[in-house]
Amino acid sequence: MITNVVLIMKKYKISLVLNCFLCSAVILIYCSCSKKNYTQQGIYQFKSEVVIPDYSNLDYWAAHPWKKDLSDSVPADLQVGYRPDSLADVFFIHPTTLTDYNDIRWNAAINDEAINSKTDYSTILYQASVFNEKCRVFAPRYRQAHIRCFFQTSPDTDTAFEIAYTDVKAAFEFYLKNYNNNRPIIIASHSQGTKHAGRLLKEFFENKALQKQLVCAYIIGLPVPDDYFSSLKACSDSLTTGCFVSWRTYRKDSEAPQFIADEKFKAVVINPLTWTNETSLVSASLNKGGVLKNFNHVVPKVVSAQIHNNILWSSKPNVPGKIFYTQKNFHIGDINLFYINIRENAEARIKAFLKNQL
Repeated sequence: MITNVVLIMKKYKISLVLNCFLCSAVILIYCSCSKKNYTQQGIYQFKSEVVIPDYSNLDYWAAHPWKKDLSDSVPADLQVGYRPDSLADVFFIHPTTLTDYNDIRWNAAINDEAINSKTDYSTILYQASVFNEKCRVFAPRYRQAHIRCFFQTSPDTDTAFEIAYTDVKAAFEFYLKNYNNNRPIIIASHSQGTKHAGRLLKEFFENKALQKQLVCAYIIGLPVPDDYFSSLKACSDSLTTGCFVSWRTYRKDSEAPQFIADEKFKAVVINPLTWTNETSLVSASLNKGGVLKNFNHVVPKVVSAQIHNNILWSSKPNVPGKIFYTQKNFHIGDINLFYINIRENAEARIKAFLKNQL
C-alpha cells in the first residue's frame, strides 16, 4: 500500500514534508498545542533502560483506558449530554511527530519527553479523541521513523520503518492478549500510522479469525490502492462493518502534487460526509462540524467535500480570514475537518456491528 507512495515521494522530494505529517505542529487554523482547558497529560520523564518499549507499563501508551490522557478530552461544545461508553475498542496509530530536520535520528526514542508531549497535545488530542464517546482508546507510543524516511531511499529508511512497525505490532499483540477479550475493534490511523495500519490489517485481520471482530478501519492520510487487500473491502455506506475507509484531503480545484498525478494505481477514497465513493460534490451542510485551532469549539459546516480522482477535495474552511488561507494540502486536517462526522459514524458502525452479532 504505502510502499509505492513512499517511493514516489522520495523520487520527487516534494515540499509535502512541511505539510504532510504535521498533525503534530502548531500551524495555521488546524492545530493548537495550548495546554489549557483539556484533559491534562501525565509525566513524560519515564526512563527506559531498554530500547524496546514495555507495553505492560502505561507510560508506553499515549492513550490507554487505565489512565487519564489527552484522548479523553471532549470539546466543550459536546460536553452537554456527553455519556461515554465502552462498546468497542479503538487501536489508534498516530502519525509522524519526529519532524525536525536538525534531528539526525532515524527513529524517535520511546522516552523522548519532547516528542511524546508533542504527540499527545496534537494527534492524540485532535485525532484520537474523536473515538472516545463509544470506545476505549488504545494508542501506543512507538519508535516512529523520522519524516525524512518518506523522502529518502536507503537501507536506513527501511530499517527505521521496520523498527516502528515492530513496536506497533508488539503493542497490538499485547493489547490482544491482555485487554481485548473478544471485544469489537476499530483500527484507526493517520499518515505514518496508516503505513503501519495497512501491515497490521493484513497480518492480523485479513482472512484471519480476528476479521470477524473488526468494526471498521479508519486508515487515513496515505492512499490505499483498491487492490491492496484481498478480502478486506472498502466500506460501501455509513453502516457497513468489517470494512475500511480512507482519504487524503486537498483544497477543491487545486492541482494535485506531481507524485499523486503520477500514481499508477486507483486509490480508495471514501467521502466522510456521505461514507460512499460517489464523486458528486457534497455540501458543507452535511458536515456536522470540525474541531480546528480551538479544541473546545466545534465549527459546523466547516467544509464541503468531493472525491476527485485519487484524493478528496474540500472547500476552504469556513472560518474568519479564510480568504487569506492559501494552503492547498489539507492533510493536516484529514480527521479534524470531519471530526463530528467521524465521531457519529464510529458510533453508528459499532451499533450496527453489535446488532449483527445478535
